[in-house]
Amino acid sequence: MHENLVIVGAGPGLGMGVARAFGKRGFRVGLIARNAERLAESVRELASYGITASAHPADVRDRGALTGALDDAQRELGPIDVLEYSPGPQAPITSAAETDPDAASAQFELCALGAVTAVGHVLPGMVARGRGSLLLTTGVSSLFPAPFLGNVGMAMAGLRNWAHALHIELASKGVHAAAVTIATGVNAENASDIGERYFGLYESPERAEEIIGDVAAFESIVRSNVAPRP
Repeated sequence: MHENLVIVGAGPGLGMGVARAFGKRGFRVGLIARNAERLAESVRELASYGITASAHPADVRDRGALTGALDDAQRELGPIDVLEYSPGPQAPITSAAETDPDAASAQFELCALGAVTAVGHVLPGMVARGRGSLLLTTGVSSLFPAPFLGNVGMAMAGLRNWAHALHIELASKGVHAAAVTIATGVNAENASDIGERYFGLYESPERAEEIIGDVAAFESIVRSNVAPRP
């Protein structure tokens, strides 16, 4: 029996790395993102590796479109066993002092509220089956405050906190929730290795987080950018 992974915010880097890691182990993969043409290319690429995949275009900030895409994926693939959420931040990205309600709301809608919508839609089925995985991707600004990522860090920290709370609450129901915190750039050279880290977390339901990259290096960058000028 096949298992099914759905990636929300499926891009050509991180998303495809995760898709390949799970797909080569027999998972069928549903891809959700705004760009229908790019999704179709990703489906063709995955097919070349022998991975069954389907494309479901939707803007994750449109809650009705997102839940509709999740329903489409389930109709085509079957029940969602693993939900991975990883849309990247989009403009406006504001500094801490420049962040206003509109800028904060824009990032919360994308990074946090989209995850709340997606999880809320698939979680009842997972609980009913007594199994499932929710892998919620955040950035390193959720761990270490970065003034130049003011509104992004607010949203990412909220998502990370919620992922940890879900981990505690859902463990007794057979559902594994966890945060994946990315503290490195994602590119063609490392996307597959990063995807393997996601699969390792999926196989370790006792763990609440996977941190990928060098948080100390990011902290050094932040401190150098805010150090007083001589």
